[in-house]
Amino acid sequence: MIGRMKVAVAQLVGGIAPGSSSSVGSGAESGARFPYTRPLFLLLSPEEAQRAADHSSRPIVIPGQGRKGLLPWGAGYAEVINAGKSPRNEDQAAREVVIVESRNPTNSTRAKEGSGFTFHYWALFDGHAGTGAAIMASRLLHLHICEQLRDIVNILQDYDVPPPICLSSDTEAVTAEGAKSSAHQGDWEPPTDSESRFLLEKEISHEYLVIGAIENAFKQMDIQIERERNSSSILGGCCALAVIYLLGKFYVANAGDSRAILIRNGDIIPLSNEFTPESERQRLQYLGCLQPHLLGNEFTHLEFPRRIQHREIGRKMLFRDYSMTGWAYKTIEEDDLKFPLVYGEGKKARVMATIGVTRGLGDHDLKVHCSNIHIKPFLSCMPEVKVYDMKKYEHGADDVIVMGTDGLWDVVSDREVADAVTRILSSSEPDEPNRFTLAAQDLVMKSRGILKDHGWRLSNDRLGSGDDISVFVIPLYGHT
Repeated sequence: MIGRMKVAVAQLVGGIAPGSSSSVGSGAESGARFPYTRPLFLLLSPEEAQRAADHSSRPIVIPGQGRKGLLPWGAGYAEVINAGKSPRNEDQAAREVVIVESRNPTNSTRAKEGSGFTFHYWALFDGHAGTGAAIMASRLLHLHICEQLRDIVNILQDYDVPPPICLSSDTEAVTAEGAKSSAHQGDWEPPTDSESRFLLEKEISHEYLVIGAIENAFKQMDIQIERERNSSSILGGCCALAVIYLLGKFYVANAGDSRAILIRNGDIIPLSNEFTPESERQRLQYLGCLQPHLLGNEFTHLEFPRRIQHREIGRKMLFRDYSMTGWAYKTIEEDDLKFPLVYGEGKKARVMATIGVTRGLGDHDLKVHCSNIHIKPFLSCMPEVKVYDMKKYEHGADDVIVMGTDGLWDVVSDREVADAVTRILSSSEPDEPNRFTLAAQDLVMKSRGILKDHGWRLSNDRLGSGDDISVFVIPLYGHT
């Protein structure tokens, strides 16, 4: 086992160990249903697409090569391929305007013009070990969100209808007013104190209903990828970051290590967190402790500052488990010689020495290198959803949301991103239609760097990003 783990760690490139069941294929991983292509809204000609795939020159690609008014809201987008890390650009992006209609319209919603609403949607999918999962999710995730929202259209629109206070499986909901009316008619009695705790419903806000719909959509997307992975030859997985603007609020859903920030009056408001083996160490260790069979008798859920040597059995060593944020000493036992479930630090941290992210879509066939140990049980498809209420704030012409895959955030800080965006936007007129595309283009250039004798370098001669980089810049002004 130790020798196998040494090989896996030594060969780690881009988060997946070569030779795993999810290694990059020859290009058929997208399947006939979703053939490989760059995002459709880019409107690339075959010649432009071919140039965009050049790993040596790495040209920055923008929608329509600068044609005006292409993306709704005037949002900006730019991308660039990696420096040879994978045969193709494994990032994908989506931009949609989706109409949601009620599945079962009520009389009140039928009376209104259009029993539904529209949401705006931007998403980035950072693929790994193949492009199939990222392409499929980029084409379908917004449809899953729409399908989940259809169940709550009536609730979100009928603000004047009071929520039910009690509900049972074999009776209709009883509202407060209905309860009073029935009581006067003698056919209803209020529940006793012992009954009320079982009959009364929790008060759930509209915001949490939308969050639940988005979470369910991610889950259904992951299930569909699993169900169709063989028929569509879908290999690998992807991190997913989606921004949904619905009824005056932004819902930012993140499953992976892509990130989004909001820039308002020069201030930075983080809209997502990265989910990595380090940030989710305790969740992973807890699952390994609860279900040790998932570790295949090859891994330990405990963490140590370094690998344990056989000669150290019986000695004291620092450790921590899922219940600890600090460190304590324990006496080393034979089981502690197993490979750690979470190993490495920073961008080199891996789950089971194989993958560097802990949330995302796909990866259903991913196994530990040269073993039959599945890693998917430790990888969650559930996003963290944060909400930003546009109506609570005033926004200027230069206020934006910046979405980026980890190729951006690995080499530039939030502050550097905010300063670069502010500089570009302040130097252009507010009515310039391509100003947000210019901002996105500048961010990609800033994180890619310039090709020099020693590789791609930033302006301060630090190493630039050799990863795929994709960036959305979404304006906030005038869209409440």
